[in-house]
Amino acid sequence: MADTRRRVKVYTLNEDRQWDDRGTGHVSSSYVERLKGISLLVRAESDGSLLLESKINPNTAYQKQQDTLIVWSEAENYDLALSFQEKAGCDEIWEKICQVQGKDPSVDITQDLVDESEEERFDDMSSPGLELPPCELSRLEELAELVATSLPSPLRREKLALALENEGYIKKLLELFHVCEDLENMEGLHHLYEIIKGIFLLNRTALFEVMFSEECIMDVIGCLEYDPSLSLPRKHREFLTKTAKFKEVIPISDPELKQKIHQTYRVQYIQDMVLPTPSVFEENMLSTLHSFIFFNKVEIVGMLQEDEKFLTELFAQLTDDATDDDKRQELVNFLKEFCAFSQTLQPQNRDSFFKTLSNMGILPALEVILGMDDIQVRSAATDIFSYLVEYNPSMVREFVMQEAQQNDDDILLINLIIEHMICDPDPELGGAVQLMGLLRTLVDPENMLATANKTEKTEFLSFFYKHCMHVLTAPLLANTTEEKPSKDDFQTAQLLALILELLTFCVEHHTYHIKNYIINKDILRRVLVLMGSKHAFVALCALRFMRKIIGLKDEFYNRYIMKAFLFEAVMKAFLNNGSRYNLLNSAIIEMFEFIRVEDIKSLTAHVIENYWKALEDVDYVQTFKGLKLRYEQQRERQDNPKLDSMRSILRNNRYRRDARTLEEEEEMWFNTDEDEMEDGEPVLLPTDKSKNDDEIMDHFGKFMERKKLKDGDDKEILTKNTLTGRQSPSFKLSFSSGGSSKSNLTSHSASSNAPGSPGSPGSPGSPGTIAKSTTHMAAITTKGGLIGLVDYPDDDEEEEEEEEDGDEKEQSAPLTKKSRLGS
Repeated sequence: MADTRRRVKVYTLNEDRQWDDRGTGHVSSSYVERLKGISLLVRAESDGSLLLESKINPNTAYQKQQDTLIVWSEAENYDLALSFQEKAGCDEIWEKICQVQGKDPSVDITQDLVDESEEERFDDMSSPGLELPPCELSRLEELAELVATSLPSPLRREKLALALENEGYIKKLLELFHVCEDLENMEGLHHLYEIIKGIFLLNRTALFEVMFSEECIMDVIGCLEYDPSLSLPRKHREFLTKTAKFKEVIPISDPELKQKIHQTYRVQYIQDMVLPTPSVFEENMLSTLHSFIFFNKVEIVGMLQEDEKFLTELFAQLTDDATDDDKRQELVNFLKEFCAFSQTLQPQNRDSFFKTLSNMGILPALEVILGMDDIQVRSAATDIFSYLVEYNPSMVREFVMQEAQQNDDDILLINLIIEHMICDPDPELGGAVQLMGLLRTLVDPENMLATANKTEKTEFLSFFYKHCMHVLTAPLLANTTEEKPSKDDFQTAQLLALILELLTFCVEHHTYHIKNYIINKDILRRVLVLMGSKHAFVALCALRFMRKIIGLKDEFYNRYIMKAFLFEAVMKAFLNNGSRYNLLNSAIIEMFEFIRVEDIKSLTAHVIENYWKALEDVDYVQTFKGLKLRYEQQRERQDNPKLDSMRSILRNNRYRRDARTLEEEEEMWFNTDEDEMEDGEPVLLPTDKSKNDDEIMDHFGKFMERKKLKDGDDKEILTKNTLTGRQSPSFKLSFSSGGSSKSNLTSHSASSNAPGSPGSPGSPGSPGTIAKSTTHMAAITTKGGLIGLVDYPDDDEEEEEEEEDGDEKEQSAPLTKKSRLGS
């Protein structure tokens, strides 16, 4: 197994100038035939897959930073970094890179990032180094000009950086800063500001390590206080030493960790507050500063995670009853900052971080903290809880289900969250909105796991509806005991709107759990009481809840709505709104339009039969007249079950007949109107093959005789093949007579809807229910047989009419069968 010296993390710089962690593995250098050169190879320690394969190019500039980092650019806007676990491994790979490029391993950068011009190459050969002026007060202006002129050229920047490193020039400059400040030499201080700012733009790790050392960093910040563009100097050092205080809520025994925390805070402050906002051209010049802060943070989190004594003491004091309130608040604030700090980490580091906190017992600790009276402590605990839910909601769900087996409902973590949402003291309910979002994440089936042995969705939703839903709906039920909301102030209205939003989400994403709860607890009736609120947004939330239920087209919900006459509250709000053209008016009309377009038969009949008188005068939209037309069509089909009986036969039994037989027989069948067929008379041909053509003709003759008796002489005879409007199509049946050949009779079943299915004509409680049975159609052929299926142009119009009418247009059964099924 590879030793830890070669253990590295691979990073790439993204478009936001942030480092992305690509994985952990072990690095090696070897000749790669495909790349034709010595290359750096990193194989993942988990599965041995190749994380990195990079040829060491002679012209690529490699940088060594902080003794354990090697950074380089593979192509334009594609930066890579290797972060070594040990300095020895970094030195070993650095020597290999320098060997390939023919460089001295003592340098921190192998060459410039940009090719220099021919003139610069000549200068490089003639003057191997850049000579800095003596560090004296009188030469500061000359040095500031030298720094400014060196920044545009990569080669001159490199020479300037090397000169500053080799001569220990930065410490000399900082000594000069004290002299200028003591003499109140503003001109000298302004020059020092420009010099130090220029050194930052050199983007060199070696210089940063000197500037950010404990002895130098405050003087560097002091130099940056004297911006020439400002009339008065800033007071950054005063803020850092007097205002910003470092508190050790738990003593940190590791001095290196403590120093790293101080350093990172101050460097972050320099980046965010002290340095001026970089221009577009200067932004990339500070990439090393971004990297310095990023890797410092990774190191701090890693060191704290490894210090088990520190974390154990932290959680012990958090949950100890003897801890005073001030101390507990400091502990919670530290933990909150610690979690916020982790958000800058890459996914792998963040996973390790939260797993460590989970193992230390962060959720039980939060449960104790959330039960306290201190609002600030609870607020910080809520922020910590939000980090956990966003990171891994399944971990939180598993915890609350386990604790339900031991504790009462009142002290469950999730119920504490709901109670804080309900009791949020903020008039704008800012905290309640945050908590509602967390609850929504926890009850969202989309992020629930399913395994072979158990389904998280089923288990958690059963738990939630049994132990938590009554806590969530308590304010709603308490406020809707009468015909109008008992409390209708703005804060209560906001809270109820949040609860309704979550319930609407449950209707959309949960199945039988929320359905059983709504019907058993009569939730929809209580929700619709809020239609009478003086706050329009609450009335709209209540309407949206009902609209979401109707949108499911579930007959269980529909029967519940009809039985309890729940449209009454909606109708009252619609009529009270009058002729005002507002959101409430449009939302109500849209709901009825949905019922009409989707042809929800049970609700259509219920609305028209109970509320038509109130709606018949509404003529500025055609929704309600269209709803009435739907209702009348249903009643017509209910009263005349024989209507359209043969349309389904045509749809399911289309055959192309032999052309020789079409001329004579087709006209006869087109003149036969199936609407006039009587239920008591069978229209199906027997399938007995012993029947000959004469017997079949006898059937048809009797049928035509009955038809003529009913139609009378004034009946209009169809002579065209085109069917239009609501006219029912006739069906065609052709056959050829043959003396010795037997007829081949084949029965076909027409499609029928299953009775009892939601929304079907045969479902219980649906008006206009028509019992159906299977109708058979015989297709008669001779030697030619069935030629095949064909669509006639005329049939397209039939199908369009049938789709508009819905599933009700099915064939009817003989009278005796219909009576038995309809009973």
